[in-house]
Amino acid sequence: MGKGKDRKTAGFPVTNVFATVGSTFVTGDWKTRVSYLILGFGQLLRGQIVKGIAYLLMEAGFIWYLVTFGHKYVAKITTLGTVETQKISRKTVYGDNSFLILLFGLLTLFIIFFFVVVWYMNILENRREEELIRAGKKLPSNKKVVASLLDSNFDKTLLALPVLGVFVFTVLPIAFMVCVAFTNYDKNHQAPTNLFTWVGFENFKNLVSFGSSGFGVTFFKVLAWTLVWALFATFIDYFLGMAVAILINKKGIKFKKLWRTILVITIAVPQFVSLLYVMKMFANDGLINGYLLKWGWINSPIPFWTNPMLARVTIIVVNIWIGIPYLMLIATGLLMNIPEDLYESARIDGANGWQMFKSITLPYMLFVTGPFLLTQFTGNLNNFNVIYLLTQGKPQSMSLVENAGSTDLLITWLYKMTVNNTNYRMAAVIGIMVFIVTAVTSLVVYNMLPSVKDEEGFQ
Repeated sequence: MGKGKDRKTAGFPVTNVFATVGSTFVTGDWKTRVSYLILGFGQLLRGQIVKGIAYLLMEAGFIWYLVTFGHKYVAKITTLGTVETQKISRKTVYGDNSFLILLFGLLTLFIIFFFVVVWYMNILENRREEELIRAGKKLPSNKKVVASLLDSNFDKTLLALPVLGVFVFTVLPIAFMVCVAFTNYDKNHQAPTNLFTWVGFENFKNLVSFGSSGFGVTFFKVLAWTLVWALFATFIDYFLGMAVAILINKKGIKFKKLWRTILVITIAVPQFVSLLYVMKMFANDGLINGYLLKWGWINSPIPFWTNPMLARVTIIVVNIWIGIPYLMLIATGLLMNIPEDLYESARIDGANGWQMFKSITLPYMLFVTGPFLLTQFTGNLNNFNVIYLLTQGKPQSMSLVENAGSTDLLITWLYKMTVNNTNYRMAAVIGIMVFIVTAVTSLVVYNMLPSVKDEEGFQ
């Protein structure tokens, strides 16, 4: 029983972190207890110099950061500043900067959290060393500890810098954006001139409010078009790309390499160049309207970009032209891997082309490309390039607020609110909603994929 208990509590706690901290303090020696205040103290006295110095330096660095820099920001994070910038005579006396208080306050909170994790690791390390000594075993030498960073612990050494980069450039900005959604940070409350403060869930209420000052009508219209666009842009490209691949691969079709090359050329041209060129082509004074007027087929320019419904249809059609080559290449590789014996057996059984497609080709394609299809759908929910380069979200509508247009997706509307209107608080709320829509859709669809429900179905 005793040995089983030791094994159970040796590594990370099985039941409760607080129970582990408390039991280690009660049963540990004086070196371990001092290590609760001075990190690395126990390791140093036990000869674990490398570990002891590492823990001690981390504690010293934490205290130095908190005393010299972090404390003044984290102390004001509940108010985001109270001293306003004033102009006295001709001199500007700057007060609190809400932006920096929020940013560095968050950073300090993260650093405090990480220090608590390091403190807990220090306790576990002391506990492990005591157990080894009681068992009559030798502690690893300092040379072995250093060598392990390039051997058994090489994964930690290798991932240290990337993890730090992910935190600085991904986690911290996301946390900052989420916090901005709960403030009144906009063009009237911009640091360092003006302070902004916490407003709770007021911005979220405004987003779904249908009152005169609410965003409800605009939000739900933009959300509906975002979902419709993602469905059409994903599945039309998918099935048409598959159809083109099947047609090119069909026996008897000549110049197969030529047709594939022509389609691949569209991929070689940078997308933003193609989209800007297409935008000019479909303009009222563009090539298409110009030639149609010249030939007398129309009496006035077709409003490709000024009529809301026609603009949406045109965007979907243009996206088909852009997306088919990618799907054609993917489908071509997969179609070549479908066993020919399946088709031969189907023909012997009297199946026609449609029946073979429905029972063999389509299930195989959906099984293999299901995760890719989900990725495409998620990408189209946030497809900024196609929408903004073609229409910039236009045409504008009087029923939509905050400069939203009839072809805006949530992501392009967010961009406009940030860059054009400097309404950072509502842009942050939209960013959170984009994440929720994308996450919920991805999770629901992912659990419906054949490759997830039946992993061994085609093995």
